[in-house]
Amino acid sequence: MWRMSDITPARPPRRFLDRRSPPHVVTLIALSALAALTMNIFLPSLPGMTAWFDTDYRLMQLSVALYLGVNALLQLFIGAISDRFGRRPVLLGGVALFLVATLGCLVAGNVWVFLGFRMMQATIVAGMALSRAVVRDMVPEREAASMIGYVTMGMAVAPMIGPAIGGALDAAFGWQASFVVLFAMGALVLILTWADLGETAPQGGGGFGAQMRGWPELLSSPRFWGYSVTLGLSSGAFFAYLGGAPYVGDQVFAMPPEVFGLFFGAPAVGYFLGNFISGRFSVRFGVNRMVLVGTLISAGGVALNLGLFSLGLGTPESFFGLMSCVGLGNGMVIPNATAGALSVRPQLAGTAAGLSGALMIGMGAALSALAGALLTPGSVALPLLWIMVVTALGATLAIALVIRRAGR
Repeated sequence: MWRMSDITPARPPRRFLDRRSPPHVVTLIALSALAALTMNIFLPSLPGMTAWFDTDYRLMQLSVALYLGVNALLQLFIGAISDRFGRRPVLLGGVALFLVATLGCLVAGNVWVFLGFRMMQATIVAGMALSRAVVRDMVPEREAASMIGYVTMGMAVAPMIGPAIGGALDAAFGWQASFVVLFAMGALVLILTWADLGETAPQGGGGFGAQMRGWPELLSSPRFWGYSVTLGLSSGAFFAYLGGAPYVGDQVFAMPPEVFGLFFGAPAVGYFLGNFISGRFSVRFGVNRMVLVGTLISAGGVALNLGLFSLGLGTPESFFGLMSCVGLGNGMVIPNATAGALSVRPQLAGTAAGLSGALMIGMGAALSALAGALLTPGSVALPLLWIMVVTALGATLAIALVIRRAGR
């Protein structure tokens, strides 16, 4: 079976569906996209699910918060486990448990059973976290940033189109249809991973205790913290948008749902383009420069948006259109900062992927909740835009400190 330690100067060619060769990028995209799609495909079905389970809507909404919480918690450990036992068994086990959990969601007889299996679905986070670690196992830092850029395209598109797909499925077949689709996709991803993804983790990783003892080494690295904080703040601006944009579209602009859905996806266009730019130019310009430019684009777009609203000139077109700058910036920041965080201690790439991912999701969830709490009747969009400006500028400062340290 193929391992990173088997790499010679003449790297073996990738052969699709041959796990003796490095895994194909399609497999890694599928793993990360399924993890992202699971997050929100069923959101349009929440009212119907509330009636089905005869419960309170606020309780049904916990299916999102609990999923994100377990997702972040698992990322703290899943990387270290994969450093010890290998990427392949952890990925296969995570997808298999996801299939069991999805079946449990389908047959749940009450909301508590459903929420239990919903939390279990978070094991699919292995696909999101370890797909990046697999890339770093295979290629050097700059090339890793390029490849991660392509992998995270799936992570960008899936959650944006997920609610539209879920809404159509719910209208045609009921809320269970979204989970049937997730189960079918999970089964296909399991087969694809089994056939295409061999072991990529370095050999000789030591016991699990040794991997956990590596945490202080990783957490004592200013570069790791610099990249991770940049990831958390940059993606946090986008998470704040996810938490506040529905209020702005409904209460500020009085947009009908179908029009809002069209405008809401503007950051996805920018994110897709940013990931494409990362894939094309990260090797040439280096991760730090790409991250810095990305944070400046994001901060500049939000600052211009804030200025327009402060002057009373904000419109739906300007608000959502300029949010594409946030997507573009994140598309450049996330793959490059991730590659940087994973390269601080290459022998702890899985651990680094988990820790940085947990920090990114944790900060993002907190900022999303903060945006929702601050947007009250009469507040227009200014609180949301101020949160996004501050976090985007914080990301710029964090990567500037990394660059300064590297210059020393």
